[in-house]
Amino acid sequence: MVVAAVAPVRVTSVLESEEMKALLRRSDLRGAWTVLSNWTLIGVALALVAVWPHPATVIPALVLLGNRQLGLAVLMHDCGHRALFRRERLNLVVGRWLCAAPVFADLDRYFAKHQKHHRDAGSHEDPDLASYEPYAVSRQSFRRKVLRDLTGRTGVKQLAQTARTGGLPVLWRPLLVNAALFAIVALLGKPWLYVLWLVAWLTTNMLFARLRLAAEHAVVPDLFDPDPRSHTRTTLARWWERLLFAPNKVNYHLEHHLLPSVPPYRLPELHRLLRARGFYDRAEIVVGYPKVLGKLTVA
Repeated sequence: MVVAAVAPVRVTSVLESEEMKALLRRSDLRGAWTVLSNWTLIGVALALVAVWPHPATVIPALVLLGNRQLGLAVLMHDCGHRALFRRERLNLVVGRWLCAAPVFADLDRYFAKHQKHHRDAGSHEDPDLASYEPYAVSRQSFRRKVLRDLTGRTGVKQLAQTARTGGLPVLWRPLLVNAALFAIVALLGKPWLYVLWLVAWLTTNMLFARLRLAAEHAVVPDLFDPDPRSHTRTTLARWWERLLFAPNKVNYHLEHHLLPSVPPYRLPELHRLLRARGFYDRAEIVVGYPKVLGKLTVA
């Protein structure tokens, strides 16, 4: 079993042993509910357009689909940490087939790189550094990034890079699962709905993924301090922000870096405990994504 590196901060110094046990407790039932709720929202978005195909339904569906596609990628990440389900086999099977493959990702390939991110965050060796070190950027530069995302150029580039570097060993599972998704909507008499899924992945999903990555580590107190309280941000998200930028508790990113094995559904409790005990007195905690977006750009 692969175990992610724990951040070099003594979280245990402010948590009781029983609290730690409770925080680290994984639940197959809660894991299944988390995955099911994401797929239910995906089904609702597609059903809405199927019943009433109109710009008034297509645009909200693209937003919700892009958000939940990011949500599936987040759950792939949690399964990689073996943190979503109690049983390791469930983390692997669900993470590979129901979370990673639908969004053209490969859990094993992704997590090999992600482990290095946890190990080297707060240093120049972080493999994700290029995603957030350039910020803050000019507003004009940020608008260009958003335009590339929403016109599909970022998504096409990412898919081409995956095909070039990973090839069939990486793409066979995503291609099989996406063929199954197409077959399902085709059997329901709505094959064109798959186009909506693909367009959302190429556009809104890419934008939300960009904002998620930038919100986690960009423009923080000290990008190269090994203490996660300096190089990682938690954003306290409102309900509508969770439907845009922060599915599945991904906004509690500082907590995740402090204790990567805590299941996503227990991260809010970890946040409350650490905040109540003064552990976050010098941490980067921001209320709302508009404030984060303000930090990412300069005039």
